[in-house]
Amino acid sequence: MSSREKVLERVRRATANGAQDPNASYAALERNYIRTGKLGVEERLALMIERLREYDAEVVECSPGDLAETIAGQLAASGRRTVVAPPGLPLDWLVPGFEWKIDHGLSTGEIAAADGVVTASFGGIADSGTIVLHHSESEGRRVISLLPDWHLCVLRSSGVVETLPEYFARCASQPPLATYISGPSATADIEMTRIKGVHGPRFLHVIVVQDQA
Repeated sequence: MSSREKVLERVRRATANGAQDPNASYAALERNYIRTGKLGVEERLALMIERLREYDAEVVECSPGDLAETIAGQLAASGRRTVVAPPGLPLDWLVPGFEWKIDHGLSTGEIAAADGVVTASFGGIADSGTIVLHHSESEGRRVISLLPDWHLCVLRSSGVVETLPEYFARCASQPPLATYISGPSATADIEMTRIKGVHGPRFLHVIVVQDQA
């Protein structure tokens, strides 16, 4: 038997059962990785905020009742005036004093020309400091979170889990399209020169809403 035939025979033996019943084969896979976090509510949220700040994101915390005021404060401090918003963003988040461009099919040129964008989020993964958008009516199309230079994202503490498997368990009923945000956009070339804004906003500001006891 040639080396090629030996390899193919091993593949056939290894996949024989799975080829007959792929669902049973998948269900039988060992899942001995960490699937549930061990941190308490406060520790989990502290880890999420720590990770975000390590990625150079600006983070502020507020209560649900102070959210609109906090959004206004963040926008005013940023100096941004023209702001894109998804069509389902709560009306009280559209604070006065700014030019809001609601995304009812805005062109890429209109989105790119705006000073920033405000969106909600589906949740966050503390272990990696990742915010997840599933592009609901309050999170908006993917393009509006990628083209503007500045992104203000609202993250509720009740949506933060510790591990990736916990997130996947929670998002099972969500649309498959998702955007994962781990800090502002940044990349480096072969000489390790860091460049911000190549794949998304250069500036990420996160409002963590303390809506969980």
